[in-house]
Amino acid sequence: MVVVDIFRATSCMVSGLANGLKSIYPVDNVEECLALGRKGYITAGERGGIKIEAFNIGNSPFEYMNAEFEGKSVAVTTTNGTHALVKSLTAHEIIIGAFLNLTATAKHLQQNEQNVVIHCAGWKGTVNIEDTLFAGALINALGSVELVDDASRIAHSLYLQHKDNLNHIAEASSHAKRLSRFGIEKDLEFCMTIDEYDIVPVYRDQQLWLHK
Repeated sequence: MVVVDIFRATSCMVSGLANGLKSIYPVDNVEECLALGRKGYITAGERGGIKIEAFNIGNSPFEYMNAEFEGKSVAVTTTNGTHALVKSLTAHEIIIGAFLNLTATAKHLQQNEQNVVIHCAGWKGTVNIEDTLFAGALINALGSVELVDDASRIAHSLYLQHKDNLNHIAEASSHAKRLSRFGIEKDLEFCMTIDEYDIVPVYRDQQLWLHK
């Protein structure tokens, strides 16, 4: 299972682990996150794109790059991304995908002979453009694969149609417009950066760790 929430949860997770976080503990609700905070975790997350007031940080990948967090663990809950991850727990393996680690994700999958599900978080249970674009980009990066449903074919076609100008279509998405009201255009642009990092976060023992 490849869990993806481009704007912005999985982009944050990839950025955090690439910049020295020890682990990331995704949970589905604010109360669980605060409980982990009392155990020493850095608390992170949002609801509706807005940072939860009691948390240490919100949902910007740049907040996860704080040098003071190196070697520490983050507990996170978000509107869509962590919800998708929690819903994926029956998978044989869960990894985190983003444009930021697109090639590393594809290489990891190519080394295994498992069927792959790309779990796009979307927005409150509905489809969004940026996650669908990533699914198409990952399908393209995997090369010769069998697509078993129309959703995969639609994602791949959307990516091929817009691969030369991904930022333009992503920034026109309803989710991007919703988030842009909070003045986070820098976040959105960064989240569409391809192959910024050569890492793969893997879910193990209730937390995300760098794949070794």
